[in-house]
Amino acid sequence: MPAYARVLIDADAVIEAQDAEAPVPWWSFGKTIIAATALRLAELGRLSLDDDAQGYSLRQVLRHEAGLKDYGPLPAYHQAVAAGDTPWPAAELRRRAGADTHAFPPGQGWAYSNIGYLEARQRIETAHPGTLEAAARQLIFEPLGVTARLALAEDDLDGVEMGPARGYHPGWVYHGLFVGSLAEAARLLAGLLGPNSPLQASSLAAMRQSRALPQFAGPVWKAPSYGLGLMRSTIEGGFVAEGHTGGGPGSAIAVYGREDRAGRVAAVFALEGAGIDPEAEAARLLA
Repeated sequence: MPAYARVLIDADAVIEAQDAEAPVPWWSFGKTIIAATALRLAELGRLSLDDDAQGYSLRQVLRHEAGLKDYGPLPAYHQAVAAGDTPWPAAELRRRAGADTHAFPPGQGWAYSNIGYLEARQRIETAHPGTLEAAARQLIFEPLGVTARLALAEDDLDGVEMGPARGYHPGWVYHGLFVGSLAEAARLLAGLLGPNSPLQASSLAAMRQSRALPQFAGPVWKAPSYGLGLMRSTIEGGFVAEGHTGGGPGSAIAVYGREDRAGRVAAVFALEGAGIDPEAEAARLLA
């Protein structure tokens, strides 16, 4: 597989594609899947988005407003990943990240938190006994006719394009590392946000209700915001792009659709050193 892959679909028709069928890591595009799965469980009455018995709600967790800390800034985390160490137990991760103390009072700030999405995964697995993969497959993938899987062990990444990160243990992505083709990622987002979504209209509206994040504005994202597992922004051309970016050792992915044109979705994957910004390329394709 080349160092760069892309696909643009519109109403299920492939408009443009390059190496879009090879399996790749979806990295934090999985947050969109986790949020959608949680919303389906809430629709079924098996999960509450607003129960704040722990001092913060699942809705705040999914919007990164719960004040939960992250493991991304930990040098020891990145050193352990680079050394090929076995992933730490979740309790040790939380201890090392100081997750028992909050970065800010819940609801009074915004900070990206992978630990928050680990907690969301744990709540899903309690509400839908089994694995996150089983819940996502039954509630999201199968209704959309999409194929993807959750990588749990190193062998699960055999045949997946990891670039220089060969030997990576997917357990280091504590909220779960979904893998699948770029084409399937694009189809998933198009179906999820389209007229035949497995989500009710009220859940889609909740997913899109987002917090403005002007501090992240730049050449691509003119008015960035974050909803429930959904990055959103006005981009050059005047339309809103929505989806998610993800990155990990050796590669990055961006999967975005146009809010004003249901079914038009671009997905871009690039290995480290390819000289491609997946977000900028996805925005170009959408326009």
